[in-house]
Amino acid sequence: MNAVIMGSGRVASELATLLDREGHGVVVIDLEPAPFKRLPATFGGKTLLGDATDEEVLRRAGLASADAFIALTRDDDRNAMAAQIAKHIFGVRKVICRIYDPLREEFYKTLGLEAISPIMVFARLVKGRLEE
Repeated sequence: MNAVIMGSGRVASELATLLDREGHGVVVIDLEPAPFKRLPATFGGKTLLGDATDEEVLRRAGLASADAFIALTRDDDRNAMAAQIAKHIFGVRKVICRIYDPLREEFYKTLGLEAISPIMVFARLVKGRLEE
């Protein structure tokens, strides 16, 4: 699988590392170079400095031949915009975006995006543990 990840924060870096260790092709895009330091020295994927809402940056990342696009920045609007570009312009099969505002999660799903709210995921996890 070839995956393009938008953002290089903790979750994005961990996901990129996991995919890379499994032998998948990974490209990580970020606006700033400093967060790339979270990736281990053994990371075999690529990093790309740029705005993942820019179609040219996404082309350079190889999105046209990617199997997955995952938007994991802290900016809900940028995540949703980039995810829509990946899905509707580049035709990426699997597109996932992180949405911090749980109220937006359902709205983004109506746009055809697979949106995940870490707040809702964690709340459900804690509730499940309480019920054990």
